[in-house]
Amino acid sequence: MSSMSKLQAYWEKHLSGELPLLEFPTNLPRSTKKYNCASHKFVINNKLTALLKELANNQSVSIDNALLAAFKVLLYRYTTEKEIIVGLLLTKLISNVVVSKDLISETTSFKTFLSQVSHTVSEISKYQDYPFASLIKQLQSKSNSSHLSICQALFTYQLELEYQKPPQDNIEFDLCLEVIDTYESLLCNFKYNSNLLDKVTVAQFSEHFQNLVESIVSNPEQAVAQLSLLSERQRDEILVEWNATENDYEFTTLHQLIEAQVERTPDAVAVSFASKELTYRTLNCCANQLAHYLQTLGVKPGVLVGICVERSLEMVVGLLAILKAGAAYLPLDPGYPQERLELILSDSQAPVLLTDNIKLFCDDNQRKTICLQTHQEHIATHSQENLAPCATVENLAYVIYTSGSTGKPKGVEIPHRGVVNFLKSMQHEPGITATDVLLAVTTVSFDIAALELYLPLITGAKVVLASREIASDGRRLLELINSSGATIMQATPASWRMLLATGWNGFERLKILCGGEGLTSELAQHLLDKGESVWNLYGPTETTIWSTVCKVEANKLSHALIPIGRPIANTQIYILDEHLQPVPIGVSGELYIGGAGVARGYLNRPDLTSERFIDNPLLPGSRFYKTGDLARYLHDGNIEYINRIDNQVKIRGFRIELGEIENALSAHPEVREAVVITRSEELTEKQIVAYITTNCEPTPGKLRDFLRQKLPDYMIPVAFVILEALPLTPSGKVNRRTLPKPTASSFSQHDEFIAPRNDTEQRLAKVWSEILNIQPIGIKDNFFEIGGSSLSAIFLIAAIGQQFGRELPISTLLTNPTIEEFAVLLNTTDTFDNSLLIPIQPKGNKAPFFCVHPAGGHVMSYLKLAQHLSNDQPFYGLQAQGFNGEEPLTRVEDMASVYIEAIQKFQPNGPYYIGGWSFGGVVAYEMAQQLHKMGHEVSLLAIVDSYIPILLDKNKKIDAPYLVGALSRYFGGMLGQDNLVNSNEMKHLDAEEQIDYILDKAVEAKILPPSNQSQQNRRIVDVLVGTLKATYSYVKQPYPGKVTVFRAKEKHIMAPDPTLVWVEFFSIMDAEDITIIDVPGNHYTCVLEPNVQVLAEHLKSSF
Repeated sequence: MSSMSKLQAYWEKHLSGELPLLEFPTNLPRSTKKYNCASHKFVINNKLTALLKELANNQSVSIDNALLAAFKVLLYRYTTEKEIIVGLLLTKLISNVVVSKDLISETTSFKTFLSQVSHTVSEISKYQDYPFASLIKQLQSKSNSSHLSICQALFTYQLELEYQKPPQDNIEFDLCLEVIDTYESLLCNFKYNSNLLDKVTVAQFSEHFQNLVESIVSNPEQAVAQLSLLSERQRDEILVEWNATENDYEFTTLHQLIEAQVERTPDAVAVSFASKELTYRTLNCCANQLAHYLQTLGVKPGVLVGICVERSLEMVVGLLAILKAGAAYLPLDPGYPQERLELILSDSQAPVLLTDNIKLFCDDNQRKTICLQTHQEHIATHSQENLAPCATVENLAYVIYTSGSTGKPKGVEIPHRGVVNFLKSMQHEPGITATDVLLAVTTVSFDIAALELYLPLITGAKVVLASREIASDGRRLLELINSSGATIMQATPASWRMLLATGWNGFERLKILCGGEGLTSELAQHLLDKGESVWNLYGPTETTIWSTVCKVEANKLSHALIPIGRPIANTQIYILDEHLQPVPIGVSGELYIGGAGVARGYLNRPDLTSERFIDNPLLPGSRFYKTGDLARYLHDGNIEYINRIDNQVKIRGFRIELGEIENALSAHPEVREAVVITRSEELTEKQIVAYITTNCEPTPGKLRDFLRQKLPDYMIPVAFVILEALPLTPSGKVNRRTLPKPTASSFSQHDEFIAPRNDTEQRLAKVWSEILNIQPIGIKDNFFEIGGSSLSAIFLIAAIGQQFGRELPISTLLTNPTIEEFAVLLNTTDTFDNSLLIPIQPKGNKAPFFCVHPAGGHVMSYLKLAQHLSNDQPFYGLQAQGFNGEEPLTRVEDMASVYIEAIQKFQPNGPYYIGGWSFGGVVAYEMAQQLHKMGHEVSLLAIVDSYIPILLDKNKKIDAPYLVGALSRYFGGMLGQDNLVNSNEMKHLDAEEQIDYILDKAVEAKILPPSNQSQQNRRIVDVLVGTLKATYSYVKQPYPGKVTVFRAKEKHIMAPDPTLVWVEFFSIMDAEDITIIDVPGNHYTCVLEPNVQVLAEHLKSSF
């Protein structure tokens, strides 16, 4: 072996495995194309330098190794990455970068870690002659393309007398620490990529590095995780100043606060619903009568009373009455399945239940069930006077059940003190006055309803209750906002998007409260134009509704998500590492919440209570709640929410507890251990993969069948990987990062594996493996059963075409989904029909259904719909022109004419069954129009969540700036977000560069194929431009036939309410017959699992 080969072999071994990434705290988007160097200089003073040199001398290591070890600890503390890779510049005969990799254990003392680093440097210096450029090229496949090198940090050390400028060799690092030793002090310089890190953050790096060195020299025996980064001033700022929320409220019970307001404004309207209303006096009297009656049933402090009443005046009376009787209420949503209602009642052991629908509940001898209607006469005989106070602020006000990772809901116990503190804080900020009208839209089983009901009632304001039906219908909710004169409304981002989608123009006096999920900058910008002010709110149920509040400012929308703000009154927020130590500003950590709002715990769950409600070491004598949320402090003291720490993931819009899948798998008699993760390969969507150890190997098919009895389809793993043992970390935990990639057999629905047998099959298998990133693949494996998606299918056909030098229509994969079948096709067929008519599911004797493509032009999005319609329902997609080198069509009328010609070659005469989703519905409408004029019968025109833009400017120019926004919204919608990129990311680019940037981001997000398919990507853009032009130029005509509109229940900001727009259109055009059917999901998810199953069932009944 040559000398260079030996060097190469060493570095391959030293840097084996997956290379870790150092994710620095940054507010700036990472770009692979931009690098600008900036620097920040600082000095480690004489005293500290002398102490560090003394430590190094005592440990028999060099000062540069001591500095390197300290630098690595800094990187570990900032990134939480335990395997730290740093480049070193060794200035000897040959100046070259070598790579130092060290594993940091949180319990290791700095002294021990220093010895480890010194040993590593000594070892790698023997192999420094291997060119760093060659090393980069050699390991590039392991490096993330959004990072500038195989390591993101560099360290250099030189003596002042020997100083020479370090050679750059065009190598760029995110962060570089240069140290010049003057013998008395250390001159330090942080060089950094200013396109990634800002100067404030790097200045903080320098301060924390010096604090770290001080902590090291004061006690080198400390564990690296316990070394101090923060100065006393910084700790005081984070822990004390930003938590200085003390407010000396006079605490009383919630109902006593309302009673006091009754005395002040007895004749004012307290609450209204539909055409009815109650004054404060009447509300109080009715609640008193019911409370007196409840006390005759034994209701008193410490008793839990269930309430399951539809949104109404009676619901408010019932809630207030339970509180007045001294009890706590247990809200139950009448819309819940009966099984869940009974589960909650059984778990809570509530002895009394108030309801307006006795049929929802089973007979229970242990529970007194009171039907408000049938008992009303008796209730009305009781006193209208206030009851003698019997509850204290420490008694429970309510218990609300939330979902749990085990599948069993848990009850959160909230005392009066927490509710009253919350309401009084909300009175101040966001603020409310007696002249306000608050529109309440939230189900009472969601804790934020307490703000809507009680904040007005302790202030003298008016509550307007929206019914369940109105609250979920954007058009009707818009009407109620306008007619009620609402000045305050609280809702989730999804509800605000629903309103915007209806064309809501806003109300200048409306205070907009938003919470429950992340508020994007794009949505915030829309809302700022619609009301007086916008407020972002955050808080888990366990700390009483909202714990932080942030007023959204128009000039502070630089973050993708709006910050969640600062703590409310008498509340403390802590962002801590796993050792309950505060993390630096900008560094992510787990969010803990302390103060008056912390719940008592979980009802009848002492184990879970002790796990999540823990003693606060930073404020002895108090407790705080461990949220499981990842967050960080911004430099102005505001808090930014990042995501969940635990095993909760979101796939296709569905929040999934992976632990629930693991528990279900573990119940299988042949499964010993189970771990479930999500994987997302290059061209596949995020997928659930299960890893199991077994007593004997059950097939993936058997495991799927077992789980289908316990879980919904969207929670079934796509692959099952059977292992002899689960990989473990040194601490004994499952090492999820080292779990192997699934093979094709992990996805397979059958047991047989047959390897490729000839050249064609081998070449096809190679392409399939590259696209799906799995191997080996057998010739009988179905592409769509082993991880293939509608998106990867498009890329596979393109790759096969390139491999074999042939133009292939997408239909070839649909009709030949295995390697065996596809190889036969390639070997026996010379030319392929590039028809726009794609046989997605051609089998069956029924009349075929023809479905027009959405705006993107492809029809693969209909795969699941065709699958769920039935095996005997032929389903054909109409694909856009433009993917095979032709010019894309730019008029709806032309598209309809071309598509009719295509279907009539297959079916010359009617009756025809046609439809389309999104833009496809617009074209299908025009097809029906033309077919009718031609004298053909159209038995079904199915419009799936489409809209016709009646109010759009027909002369709209589809230029580059407009296309930038349209592309960002189009690709963002595929990921369940408003936009793919934030406009602030691109403000320094011109329009054409912005389009390229969006396409690059779409590739990174796995929406588009890799850059080697750039021609295909440009075709996709050209087709999209064609559909946009067609949308604006379409001139609608009356259609006298029947139309069925399928409307997505959940609104999306890119999809205006189709019911509203279609009804308006057909009222203009005097349509003969319109049927509107609601289907689950939003504009994008209504055609995905599991929502598409409901859509398919409705569509079946329409044939």
